[in-house]
Amino acid sequence: MKFCQSCGMPLTEELLGTNADGSKNEEYCMYCYKDGAFTGDFTMEEMVDFCSQYVDEFNKHTGKALNREEYKEVLRQFYPTLKRWNLPADQLPHATSPIKKELIKEVNALGIDGLPAISNLFVLQGSYINMEYEVNGNKVKLLDDNATYWCTQVERSDRPGRCFGIACDERHIFVSEYGKDGVNAEIVIFKKR
Repeated sequence: MKFCQSCGMPLTEELLGTNADGSKNEEYCMYCYKDGAFTGDFTMEEMVDFCSQYVDEFNKHTGKALNREEYKEVLRQFYPTLKRWNLPADQLPHATSPIKKELIKEVNALGIDGLPAISNLFVLQGSYINMEYEVNGNKVKLLDDNATYWCTQVERSDRPGRCFGIACDERHIFVSEYGKDGVNAEIVIFKKR
C-alpha cells in the first residue's frame, strides 16, 4: 500500500493530488497537494497537530483506541519516514496557489461580525464538512460530498464554543456557524464569486 508522502494517508487512485498540469500526482494526496504545490505550509509538528484531529478515523481503520495525544506520538514516529519531511525547505513546493490567495482575500473582505481575519485555507473533501442546514423548513446539504474545497474553521472571537466554517471553490464562498461537532449549524453567507 502506498501512503501520502506528506500526511501518511493511504493513497488510492481517487485520493491522488494534482500536478501543475492537472495530471495526477502519485506521491501526495489531494488534501496535501493541489495544482503542483502543497495546500498548506506546515512544519512537521504543525502537520502532526492538524492530522491528530482524525484520530477517530485512524482508530476505526486499525481497531485501536488511541486518544489524540497518543496518536500524535504515532505520527511523530511515522512522519520522518515520509518524503516531505526529508526534503530541504528550499526544495518544497510551497502552498502559493493563486486561487487560495484570492479566496483568503475575498473571505476577509466579507466583513462578517465575529470572524477574525483568516490567513490560511486547507483542502478537504466535501463529505468531511458537508453539514445539514434548515432552509424553508427542509434539511439540506449545500456542498458536494465528492468535491474538494479550500476550507478552514475558526472560533468566533465574541462567542466561545461557536465556530465559523469556511468552504470555498472556484465558484462559491460558503460561511457557516455552528457549535461543537456541528450542532445548531446556520448559514452565514453562501455567495457566487
